Amino acid sequence: MIGTDIEHLIKLLSRLPGFGPRSARRAVLHLLKNRESLMLPLSQGLGKAAEVIRECAICRNLDTTGPCSICANLRRDAALLCVVEDISDLWAIEKTGSFRGYYHVLGGTLSALDGISPDDISIPHLLERARNPAVKEVIIALNATIDGQTTAHYLADCLQPSGVKITQLAHGVPIGGQIDYMDDGTLSTALKSRKAV
Repeated sequence: MIGTDIEHLIKLLSRLPGFGPRSARRAVLHLLKNRESLMLPLSQGLGKAAEVIRECAICRNLDTTGPCSICANLRRDAALLCVVEDISDLWAIEKTGSFRGYYHVLGGTLSALDGISPDDISIPHLLERARNPAVKEVIIALNATIDGQTTAHYLADCLQPSGVKITQLAHGVPIGGQIDYMDDGTLSTALKSRKAV
């Protein structure tokens, strides 16, 4: 029989992405076995993070400063604005070190089924930012899902009057990918997005 406090901790952890009841139970057991070296530092880190981390008013990234360290960096290229669905996408692109512009986190995608409209995500704020004369190109970097592509088309239509260049991430065969392992959608998109060599 598991104690109620432990059961409560398991239920909390099982709400995290990638954790089901079984993996949450294993994680809690590991934490309890390593209280001094892992559990206490983790709880202190979580408490401090809850106090000091906040959403950037400009791009909606998370940071301890406002504006975030990316928006506050004047050495970045103000002509480039990369639109992403979620903060995890921003972090993934930033980790590559290949983008030196600024970001805009939508906080989701349009979805008729879920009742998510342009006002429910950060589209009005994006359109306002795109009207800044310094912005020359808006890169739409949304996931290649139906909702992501619907949102990308909607954004392109809305951004058209601003006169900025509108680009989208390339989709298709990844580097190192083998054609016979690709799904039909990826191969179809790769064929449609082909370029001259």
